[in-house]
Amino acid sequence: MNQIIENIYQQAKLNYKKIVLPEGTDNRIIQAAKIIRDQKIAEVIILGSNPDSDINPKKSPLLDQFATTLFELRKDKGLTLDEAKVLVKDPIYFGTLMVHLGLADGLVAGAIHTTLDTLKPSLQIIKAKENSKLVSSFFIIETKNKDIGEDGLLFFADCGLNVSPTAEDLSEITIQTAKSFNLLTKKIPLIAMLSYSTNSSAKGESVDKVKLATNLVRQKNPDLIIEGELQGDAALVPRICDLKFPGNCIGGQANILIFPDLNSGNIAYKLVERIAQAKAYGPLTQNMKKPINDLSRGCSIEDVVTTVAITCVQ
Repeated sequence: MNQIIENIYQQAKLNYKKIVLPEGTDNRIIQAAKIIRDQKIAEVIILGSNPDSDINPKKSPLLDQFATTLFELRKDKGLTLDEAKVLVKDPIYFGTLMVHLGLADGLVAGAIHTTLDTLKPSLQIIKAKENSKLVSSFFIIETKNKDIGEDGLLFFADCGLNVSPTAEDLSEITIQTAKSFNLLTKKIPLIAMLSYSTNSSAKGESVDKVKLATNLVRQKNPDLIIEGELQGDAALVPRICDLKFPGNCIGGQANILIFPDLNSGNIAYKLVERIAQAKAYGPLTQNMKKPINDLSRGCSIEDVVTTVAITCVQ
């Protein structure tokens, strides 16, 4: 295990938060919960109707309170109280309301739900922090190549939420990811703004968007070390970076890769995960008022444990 991931586990144990796991019908969740409890990483609450579950959302005495809360939050969007009473019996909605009302510190789901099903309730209920309306996501990619990124660790964004971000959106995603990187790794972010062009080697609307986003980040946060636009090889290989972009500021040693859109980011992370046999944790949300994180439906027990640890630190 990468040392940074080890450190995240230790930070989680020191923070010791209460994390709700809404997918108590999945055996991976049950086994992960046992490990989390045994290692004292977090206090976990399992939702479901089986004997391993702590709370059955369909029979909870909290249902009326939760339905009223959801109705008040969503009535301006046309939600009725009767509709709210149905929704709160869904484990994801129930768990998200637990977080919203302070009965849990965070939520991890996605083992048997799509990203949309996992994150939609949180976007409706938890919402973004006041400083920005944009919620984005990132993946932590753990590779076996210690020469890549931060001792083999890379942050990819946004590979899970924002389909076609504008230059302004892309700048916000970049700043949010730099904050997440610093929080979780305690290292200095080295950011590559990815494109099919390096240093104006090609032209196009996407290239222009990445260039503008890079400049916006520099204006908003001059202290960040960021370079763009860069192709993937220039971002990660010093020799190629110096050849294609003389005088660049990251030297082919990026530890954060920002993709121009969801298409490229999602394809890239899945290819790296399978071809390079890397571990991919996420999509992990950022700029949410409280942490709600997604799992891949192909996740392992270890993935669940690590994502819970990350959520505790967030």
